[in-house]
Amino acid sequence: MPPERFLADDPREWLNRTRSSLLKAKGKVPDVYLEDLCFDAQQAAEKAIKAVFLKKGITFPYTHDLADLLTLLGESGEEISDPIREAGRLTRYAVGTRYPGVTEPVTEEEYEEAVHIAETVLKWAEGQIEKS
Repeated sequence: MPPERFLADDPREWLNRTRSSLLKAKGKVPDVYLEDLCFDAQQAAEKAIKAVFLKKGITFPYTHDLADLLTLLGESGEEISDPIREAGRLTRYAVGTRYPGVTEPVTEEEYEEAVHIAETVLKWAEGQIEKS
């Protein structure tokens, strides 16, 4: 059963979408490229970060660059720990890895790391949204 839906400007809806993307990222099935699953992990982290922007009442740019988003959030006064800054490493999965021949195939280790980073960012975002 799908989660309760909220308005588009509600950070809880962004967290719902984060969880949905993360479930897709973790759903390894035969014949699905790891690059595609890493894209879902990147999307999960991006949506989680943007949920925090919404909770803080800060307008975010429409970009897939997670390092840039975290820098902007940090400049607004939000403390961004090193494990959360690791999300910047997922940016490469937002575009280049989605197309044949642009980058090298993603390894199993890179895939597992991408999912771990996305899970870490989700937990952080949930904490930020619950405490405010």
